[in-house]
Amino acid sequence: MGAFIQIPAANSGETMDAYLAEPAQKAKIGVVVIQEILGVNPGIRAMTDAWAAQGYAAIAPDLFWRLHRRVELNADIPEEFQEALGLMQRFDGDLGVKDIAASIQALRDRGCEKVGVVGYCLGGRLAFLTAARTNSDATVAYYGVGLDGLLGESGKIGKPLMLHIAKQDKFVPAEAQAKVHASLDGKANVTIYDYDADHAFARHVGSSRVPALADQADKRTRDFFVANLR
Repeated sequence: MGAFIQIPAANSGETMDAYLAEPAQKAKIGVVVIQEILGVNPGIRAMTDAWAAQGYAAIAPDLFWRLHRRVELNADIPEEFQEALGLMQRFDGDLGVKDIAASIQALRDRGCEKVGVVGYCLGGRLAFLTAARTNSDATVAYYGVGLDGLLGESGKIGKPLMLHIAKQDKFVPAEAQAKVHASLDGKANVTIYDYDADHAFARHVGSSRVPALADQADKRTRDFFVANLR
C-alpha cells in the first residue's frame, strides 16, 4: 500500500527516507509510527499500512538515517539483533525527536489537521519525549525503555498520552516501572495500561508477540486515537 518518500530532516538541510501509506481518499488525520531498534522493517511498514487502511495518513520515518539508511532487521536473528543494539547505542535520541517533529510537520503539510504518534521499544521512549517536546495531538508509547529517567519532562506533556507497559519486560525492571506509575498515575492527560508480558509483546510478527495482549493493546490505541484525533 505504501512507499518510501523523502521528507525534510531536522536541522540539517538534508532529507530522510520515510515510509508513507495513505488511504484512497485524502486524510485529514495522520499518524507517525516510530520504529523499534530494528528500523523501518516489514513489521513497521505493515503497521503503517494498517493505519492507512483505517483512514489515516501514516508515516514511519527512517530514524537511523544518520547512521545507516533503510535499516531492516529481525530480532529473531541473533546477529541482526546485536546489530540493532549497536545502532541504538550510537543513535542520538534528541535528534530523533526532532526528526519525528519533522515527520509530524510533513503530515500537516499534506493536509492533516491532527496528527498522533505511536512508538515501540526505542520508539516508545521517543514517543514519550515526543509528547513532551512536539505538537503531537495524541501519543502512544508501547513498552518504552528508560522512561524512569525521563520523568522530569512529564510536566511539559499537555496533550493526551497513553503508555502500554510490559510487566515482565526484561529491559525495564519493576523498580523503573514503579517510578513511572508513581510519577504519572493520576495525571489527567496520561493513561497507563499494564500487561503480564515481556518486552515487544505487540510486535507485528516474531517470537515475542503475544497475540491476545497485542490485540488488546492495539484496540486501546485505536480507540484512543479515535477519541483524541477524530
